[in-house]
Amino acid sequence: QVQLVESGGGSVQTGGALGLACVMSKFTYNRRYCVAWFRLAPGKEREGVAAICTGGGGTYYADSVKGRFTISQDTGMNTVYLQMNSLKPDDTGMYYCAAAGRWAVQPLEDYDYTDWGQGTQVTVSS
Repeated sequence: QVQLVESGGGSVQTGGALGLACVMSKFTYNRRYCVAWFRLAPGKEREGVAAICTGGGGTYYADSVKGRFTISQDTGMNTVYLQMNSLKPDDTGMYYCAAAGRWAVQPLEDYDYTDWGQGTQVTVSS
């Protein structure tokens, strides 16, 4: 089972920026897999915000974060980053990193993801 550890959460004001990192270990996937960031806010359903699928699978963003968030992966392939700019109070939530051992059918839906991190809190104040 792949282990995922998130870091980089914190508190910022509206318009600020934060960068999250997800370090993957005990990696057993083959060449094609997906890593995504999900968030969960009180009273809301879990939402996929960004995903990256290796081997030419591309990147994916929720409409709510397009143009503000960027997902990337380091050249060593064991860390996935989420750069979050122009943050809004609606971005507040617990952010989770998740991994799927194959290309996800719907990369921003959670049903293909089998390995999850413990989450990191992001709070955006107005």
